Amino acid sequence: MAGGEQLSRHNATILDDLDKGDMVEFPRPLYSHWGVYIGDDKIVHLSGADDADSSDAFTSGSLFSIGGMCFNKAFVRIDDFRQVAMGCKAKINNKKDRHSTPLQADDIVRRAYEMVGEIGYNVLWNNCEHFASFLRYNKKQSKQADTALKTSATLGGVAALGIGAMVYKKHRKKEKEARSANR
Repeated sequence: MAGGEQLSRHNATILDDLDKGDMVEFPRPLYSHWGVYIGDDKIVHLSGADDADSSDAFTSGSLFSIGGMCFNKAFVRIDDFRQVAMGCKAKINNKKDRHSTPLQADDIVRRAYEMVGEIGYNVLWNNCEHFASFLRYNKKQSKQADTALKTSATLGGVAALGIGAMVYKKHRKKEKEARSANR
């Protein structure tokens, strides 16, 4: 069986297993796209304004947040499951149920329809995973954004330590040279 056929069968099985209100993760090369199943083979999701169907992180709205500023370049859309999947292996991902109580399916679907249209986007504070979590749990959560923030903070800390060590070493060298000159 060819890879495309396997992927189609996998996604067809996922689609058959979905219940209204389920969060669906669509793993992409650089990130995961998220949506919520609302029935009739439809996914509600936060998508880039110009290219809602792209599996490319650089055209899906992910660059519309620069320096923490929020730009109105994303839309809440309702699209066919297969269109959103765009060649990736979709999965039902309600793992946050372990820590949060999901709303009733009918409430999730109603809220989804009410939110269709333009919405603010920020890759760290208001991305597609935040949106899907908000619909299902009434609170914004994004593991991938949290991981990015922690990684950035760690790298920033390491860089600061490295710079501090270089400055300290240079300072000590100057002190040593000054002591030698005074002798």
